[in-house]
Amino acid sequence: MAETLRDRVLEAAVDHIAEHGPDGLSLRQIAADAGVSHQAPYHHFGDRNAVFTAIAIEGFQKFTAEMIAPPRKGEDDDSAVRLCERYVAFALANTGHFRVMFRSDLCGMSDSEELQTVADAAFQTLVDVVDSIVDGKGTVDDVRILATTMWSVAHGLASLLIDSPLEGKIGKIADRRALVRSVARRARAGF
Repeated sequence: MAETLRDRVLEAAVDHIAEHGPDGLSLRQIAADAGVSHQAPYHHFGDRNAVFTAIAIEGFQKFTAEMIAPPRKGEDDDSAVRLCERYVAFALANTGHFRVMFRSDLCGMSDSEELQTVADAAFQTLVDVVDSIVDGKGTVDDVRILATTMWSVAHGLASLLIDSPLEGKIGKIADRRALVRSVARRARAGF
């Protein structure tokens, strides 16, 4: 399938954000990185906010697909640990998306029904895992609190690994996957 101009612009934005963060991104920079005219991003997105919204939508779609995929060989048998592992792996492999997806100041979550829908679907994956863990024995509040706990642990760990302060505090991490599993198991033990 041939890559469209819109795809090239979006890919350039995601790559730039992965390397430099989202805050200084301009449509001119995206155009230069994509090797297109400075008007191309405006033609497809209109403004910077629309670029961020498109990145967040694409990110949440990819994220949800990754979270609900069937278990793979070598993954942890515990669904909570597996979900944390996948969350962190997604963030590390899709840093450009990850840095935008949860920033409502960038992508205007409340301004896009499509974005809100895909973000809600992503959160529902966490709720579904927690529901299976409590096996109908928890209240709605219990499920929400546990889902928030799982999300916080996975998101915090992913952010610390992406932005590197963790290694500055605990030293070089020889096996990130083992670290993620250990942290997830400790958090899971608290459930």
